[in-house]
Amino acid sequence: MHFMSGMDHRTVRANGIRINLWVGGDGPPVLLLHGYPQTAQMWHKIAPRLAEEYSVVCPDLRGYGDSDKPRDGYDKKTMARDMHELMLALGHERYALVGHDRGGRVGHRQALDYPDAVTKLCVLDIVPTHTVLARTDRHLAAAYWHWFFFQTPDLPELMISAAPEPFLRHVFRGLSHCAGAIEEPLFQEYLRAFSLPGTIRASLEDYRAAATRDFEDDERDLARRVRCPLLAIWGEFGKMHAIYDVLATWREKADTVEGHPLPCGHFVPEEAPEALLADLRAFLQG
Repeated sequence: MHFMSGMDHRTVRANGIRINLWVGGDGPPVLLLHGYPQTAQMWHKIAPRLAEEYSVVCPDLRGYGDSDKPRDGYDKKTMARDMHELMLALGHERYALVGHDRGGRVGHRQALDYPDAVTKLCVLDIVPTHTVLARTDRHLAAAYWHWFFFQTPDLPELMISAAPEPFLRHVFRGLSHCAGAIEEPLFQEYLRAFSLPGTIRASLEDYRAAATRDFEDDERDLARRVRCPLLAIWGEFGKMHAIYDVLATWREKADTVEGHPLPCGHFVPEEAPEALLADLRAFLQG
């Protein structure tokens, strides 16, 4: 079942893997990257509207949705290369990027590694990966317990796959604020994708890479900054707002930073789509 009204469904080979994606519209290209534990369809309230003015590309990240789920490559450098090569394959050499959650982490790395390609970067409800891991305290550990549970080899795969639906419902309920923002048919689509062979393993490898390869890459690149304009949007009722000065964390990483919270939890594109659309239109046009 799909919810991406008016968007075309495609499969493109990039960086050696098959990537499942939705495309639509004409105009300047915008790449929308989803987070955990979702798929490209989390943009269903945003993408068709942006496609009225932009060439919108919504892929499933490596390991997620209906994209390939190889054994490795879940470090953000590789995932960013997947997405950059996907855009090149579609004929887009320069593009704006909007990333939620894990997609924002891929986007942050993409802006560092391909500074001539990424023209603008919007990150949704995250602070930089290195910041999270380097400054973990009891508040972060309680709020983002899953980051640390996921580091254990093998056990999370076993436990989550034994009860994928209660696990997913817990994640969505725990991190969202606006009741009913993720409609039941869409939840069922997320559950379908999450239950495909390999998704649970692959998405755990994404988090394991964050605490190992990505942390090392970020440490090596502490002196490098995002050069393009960066917009940070986050949920006023989410964990990041409670724990961090979100703008300050991004000003440590990027030259030009603006942003603010919206009245929602973690799942900004689904909980506050109208407000986010207004922000994105202003940012992309500006």
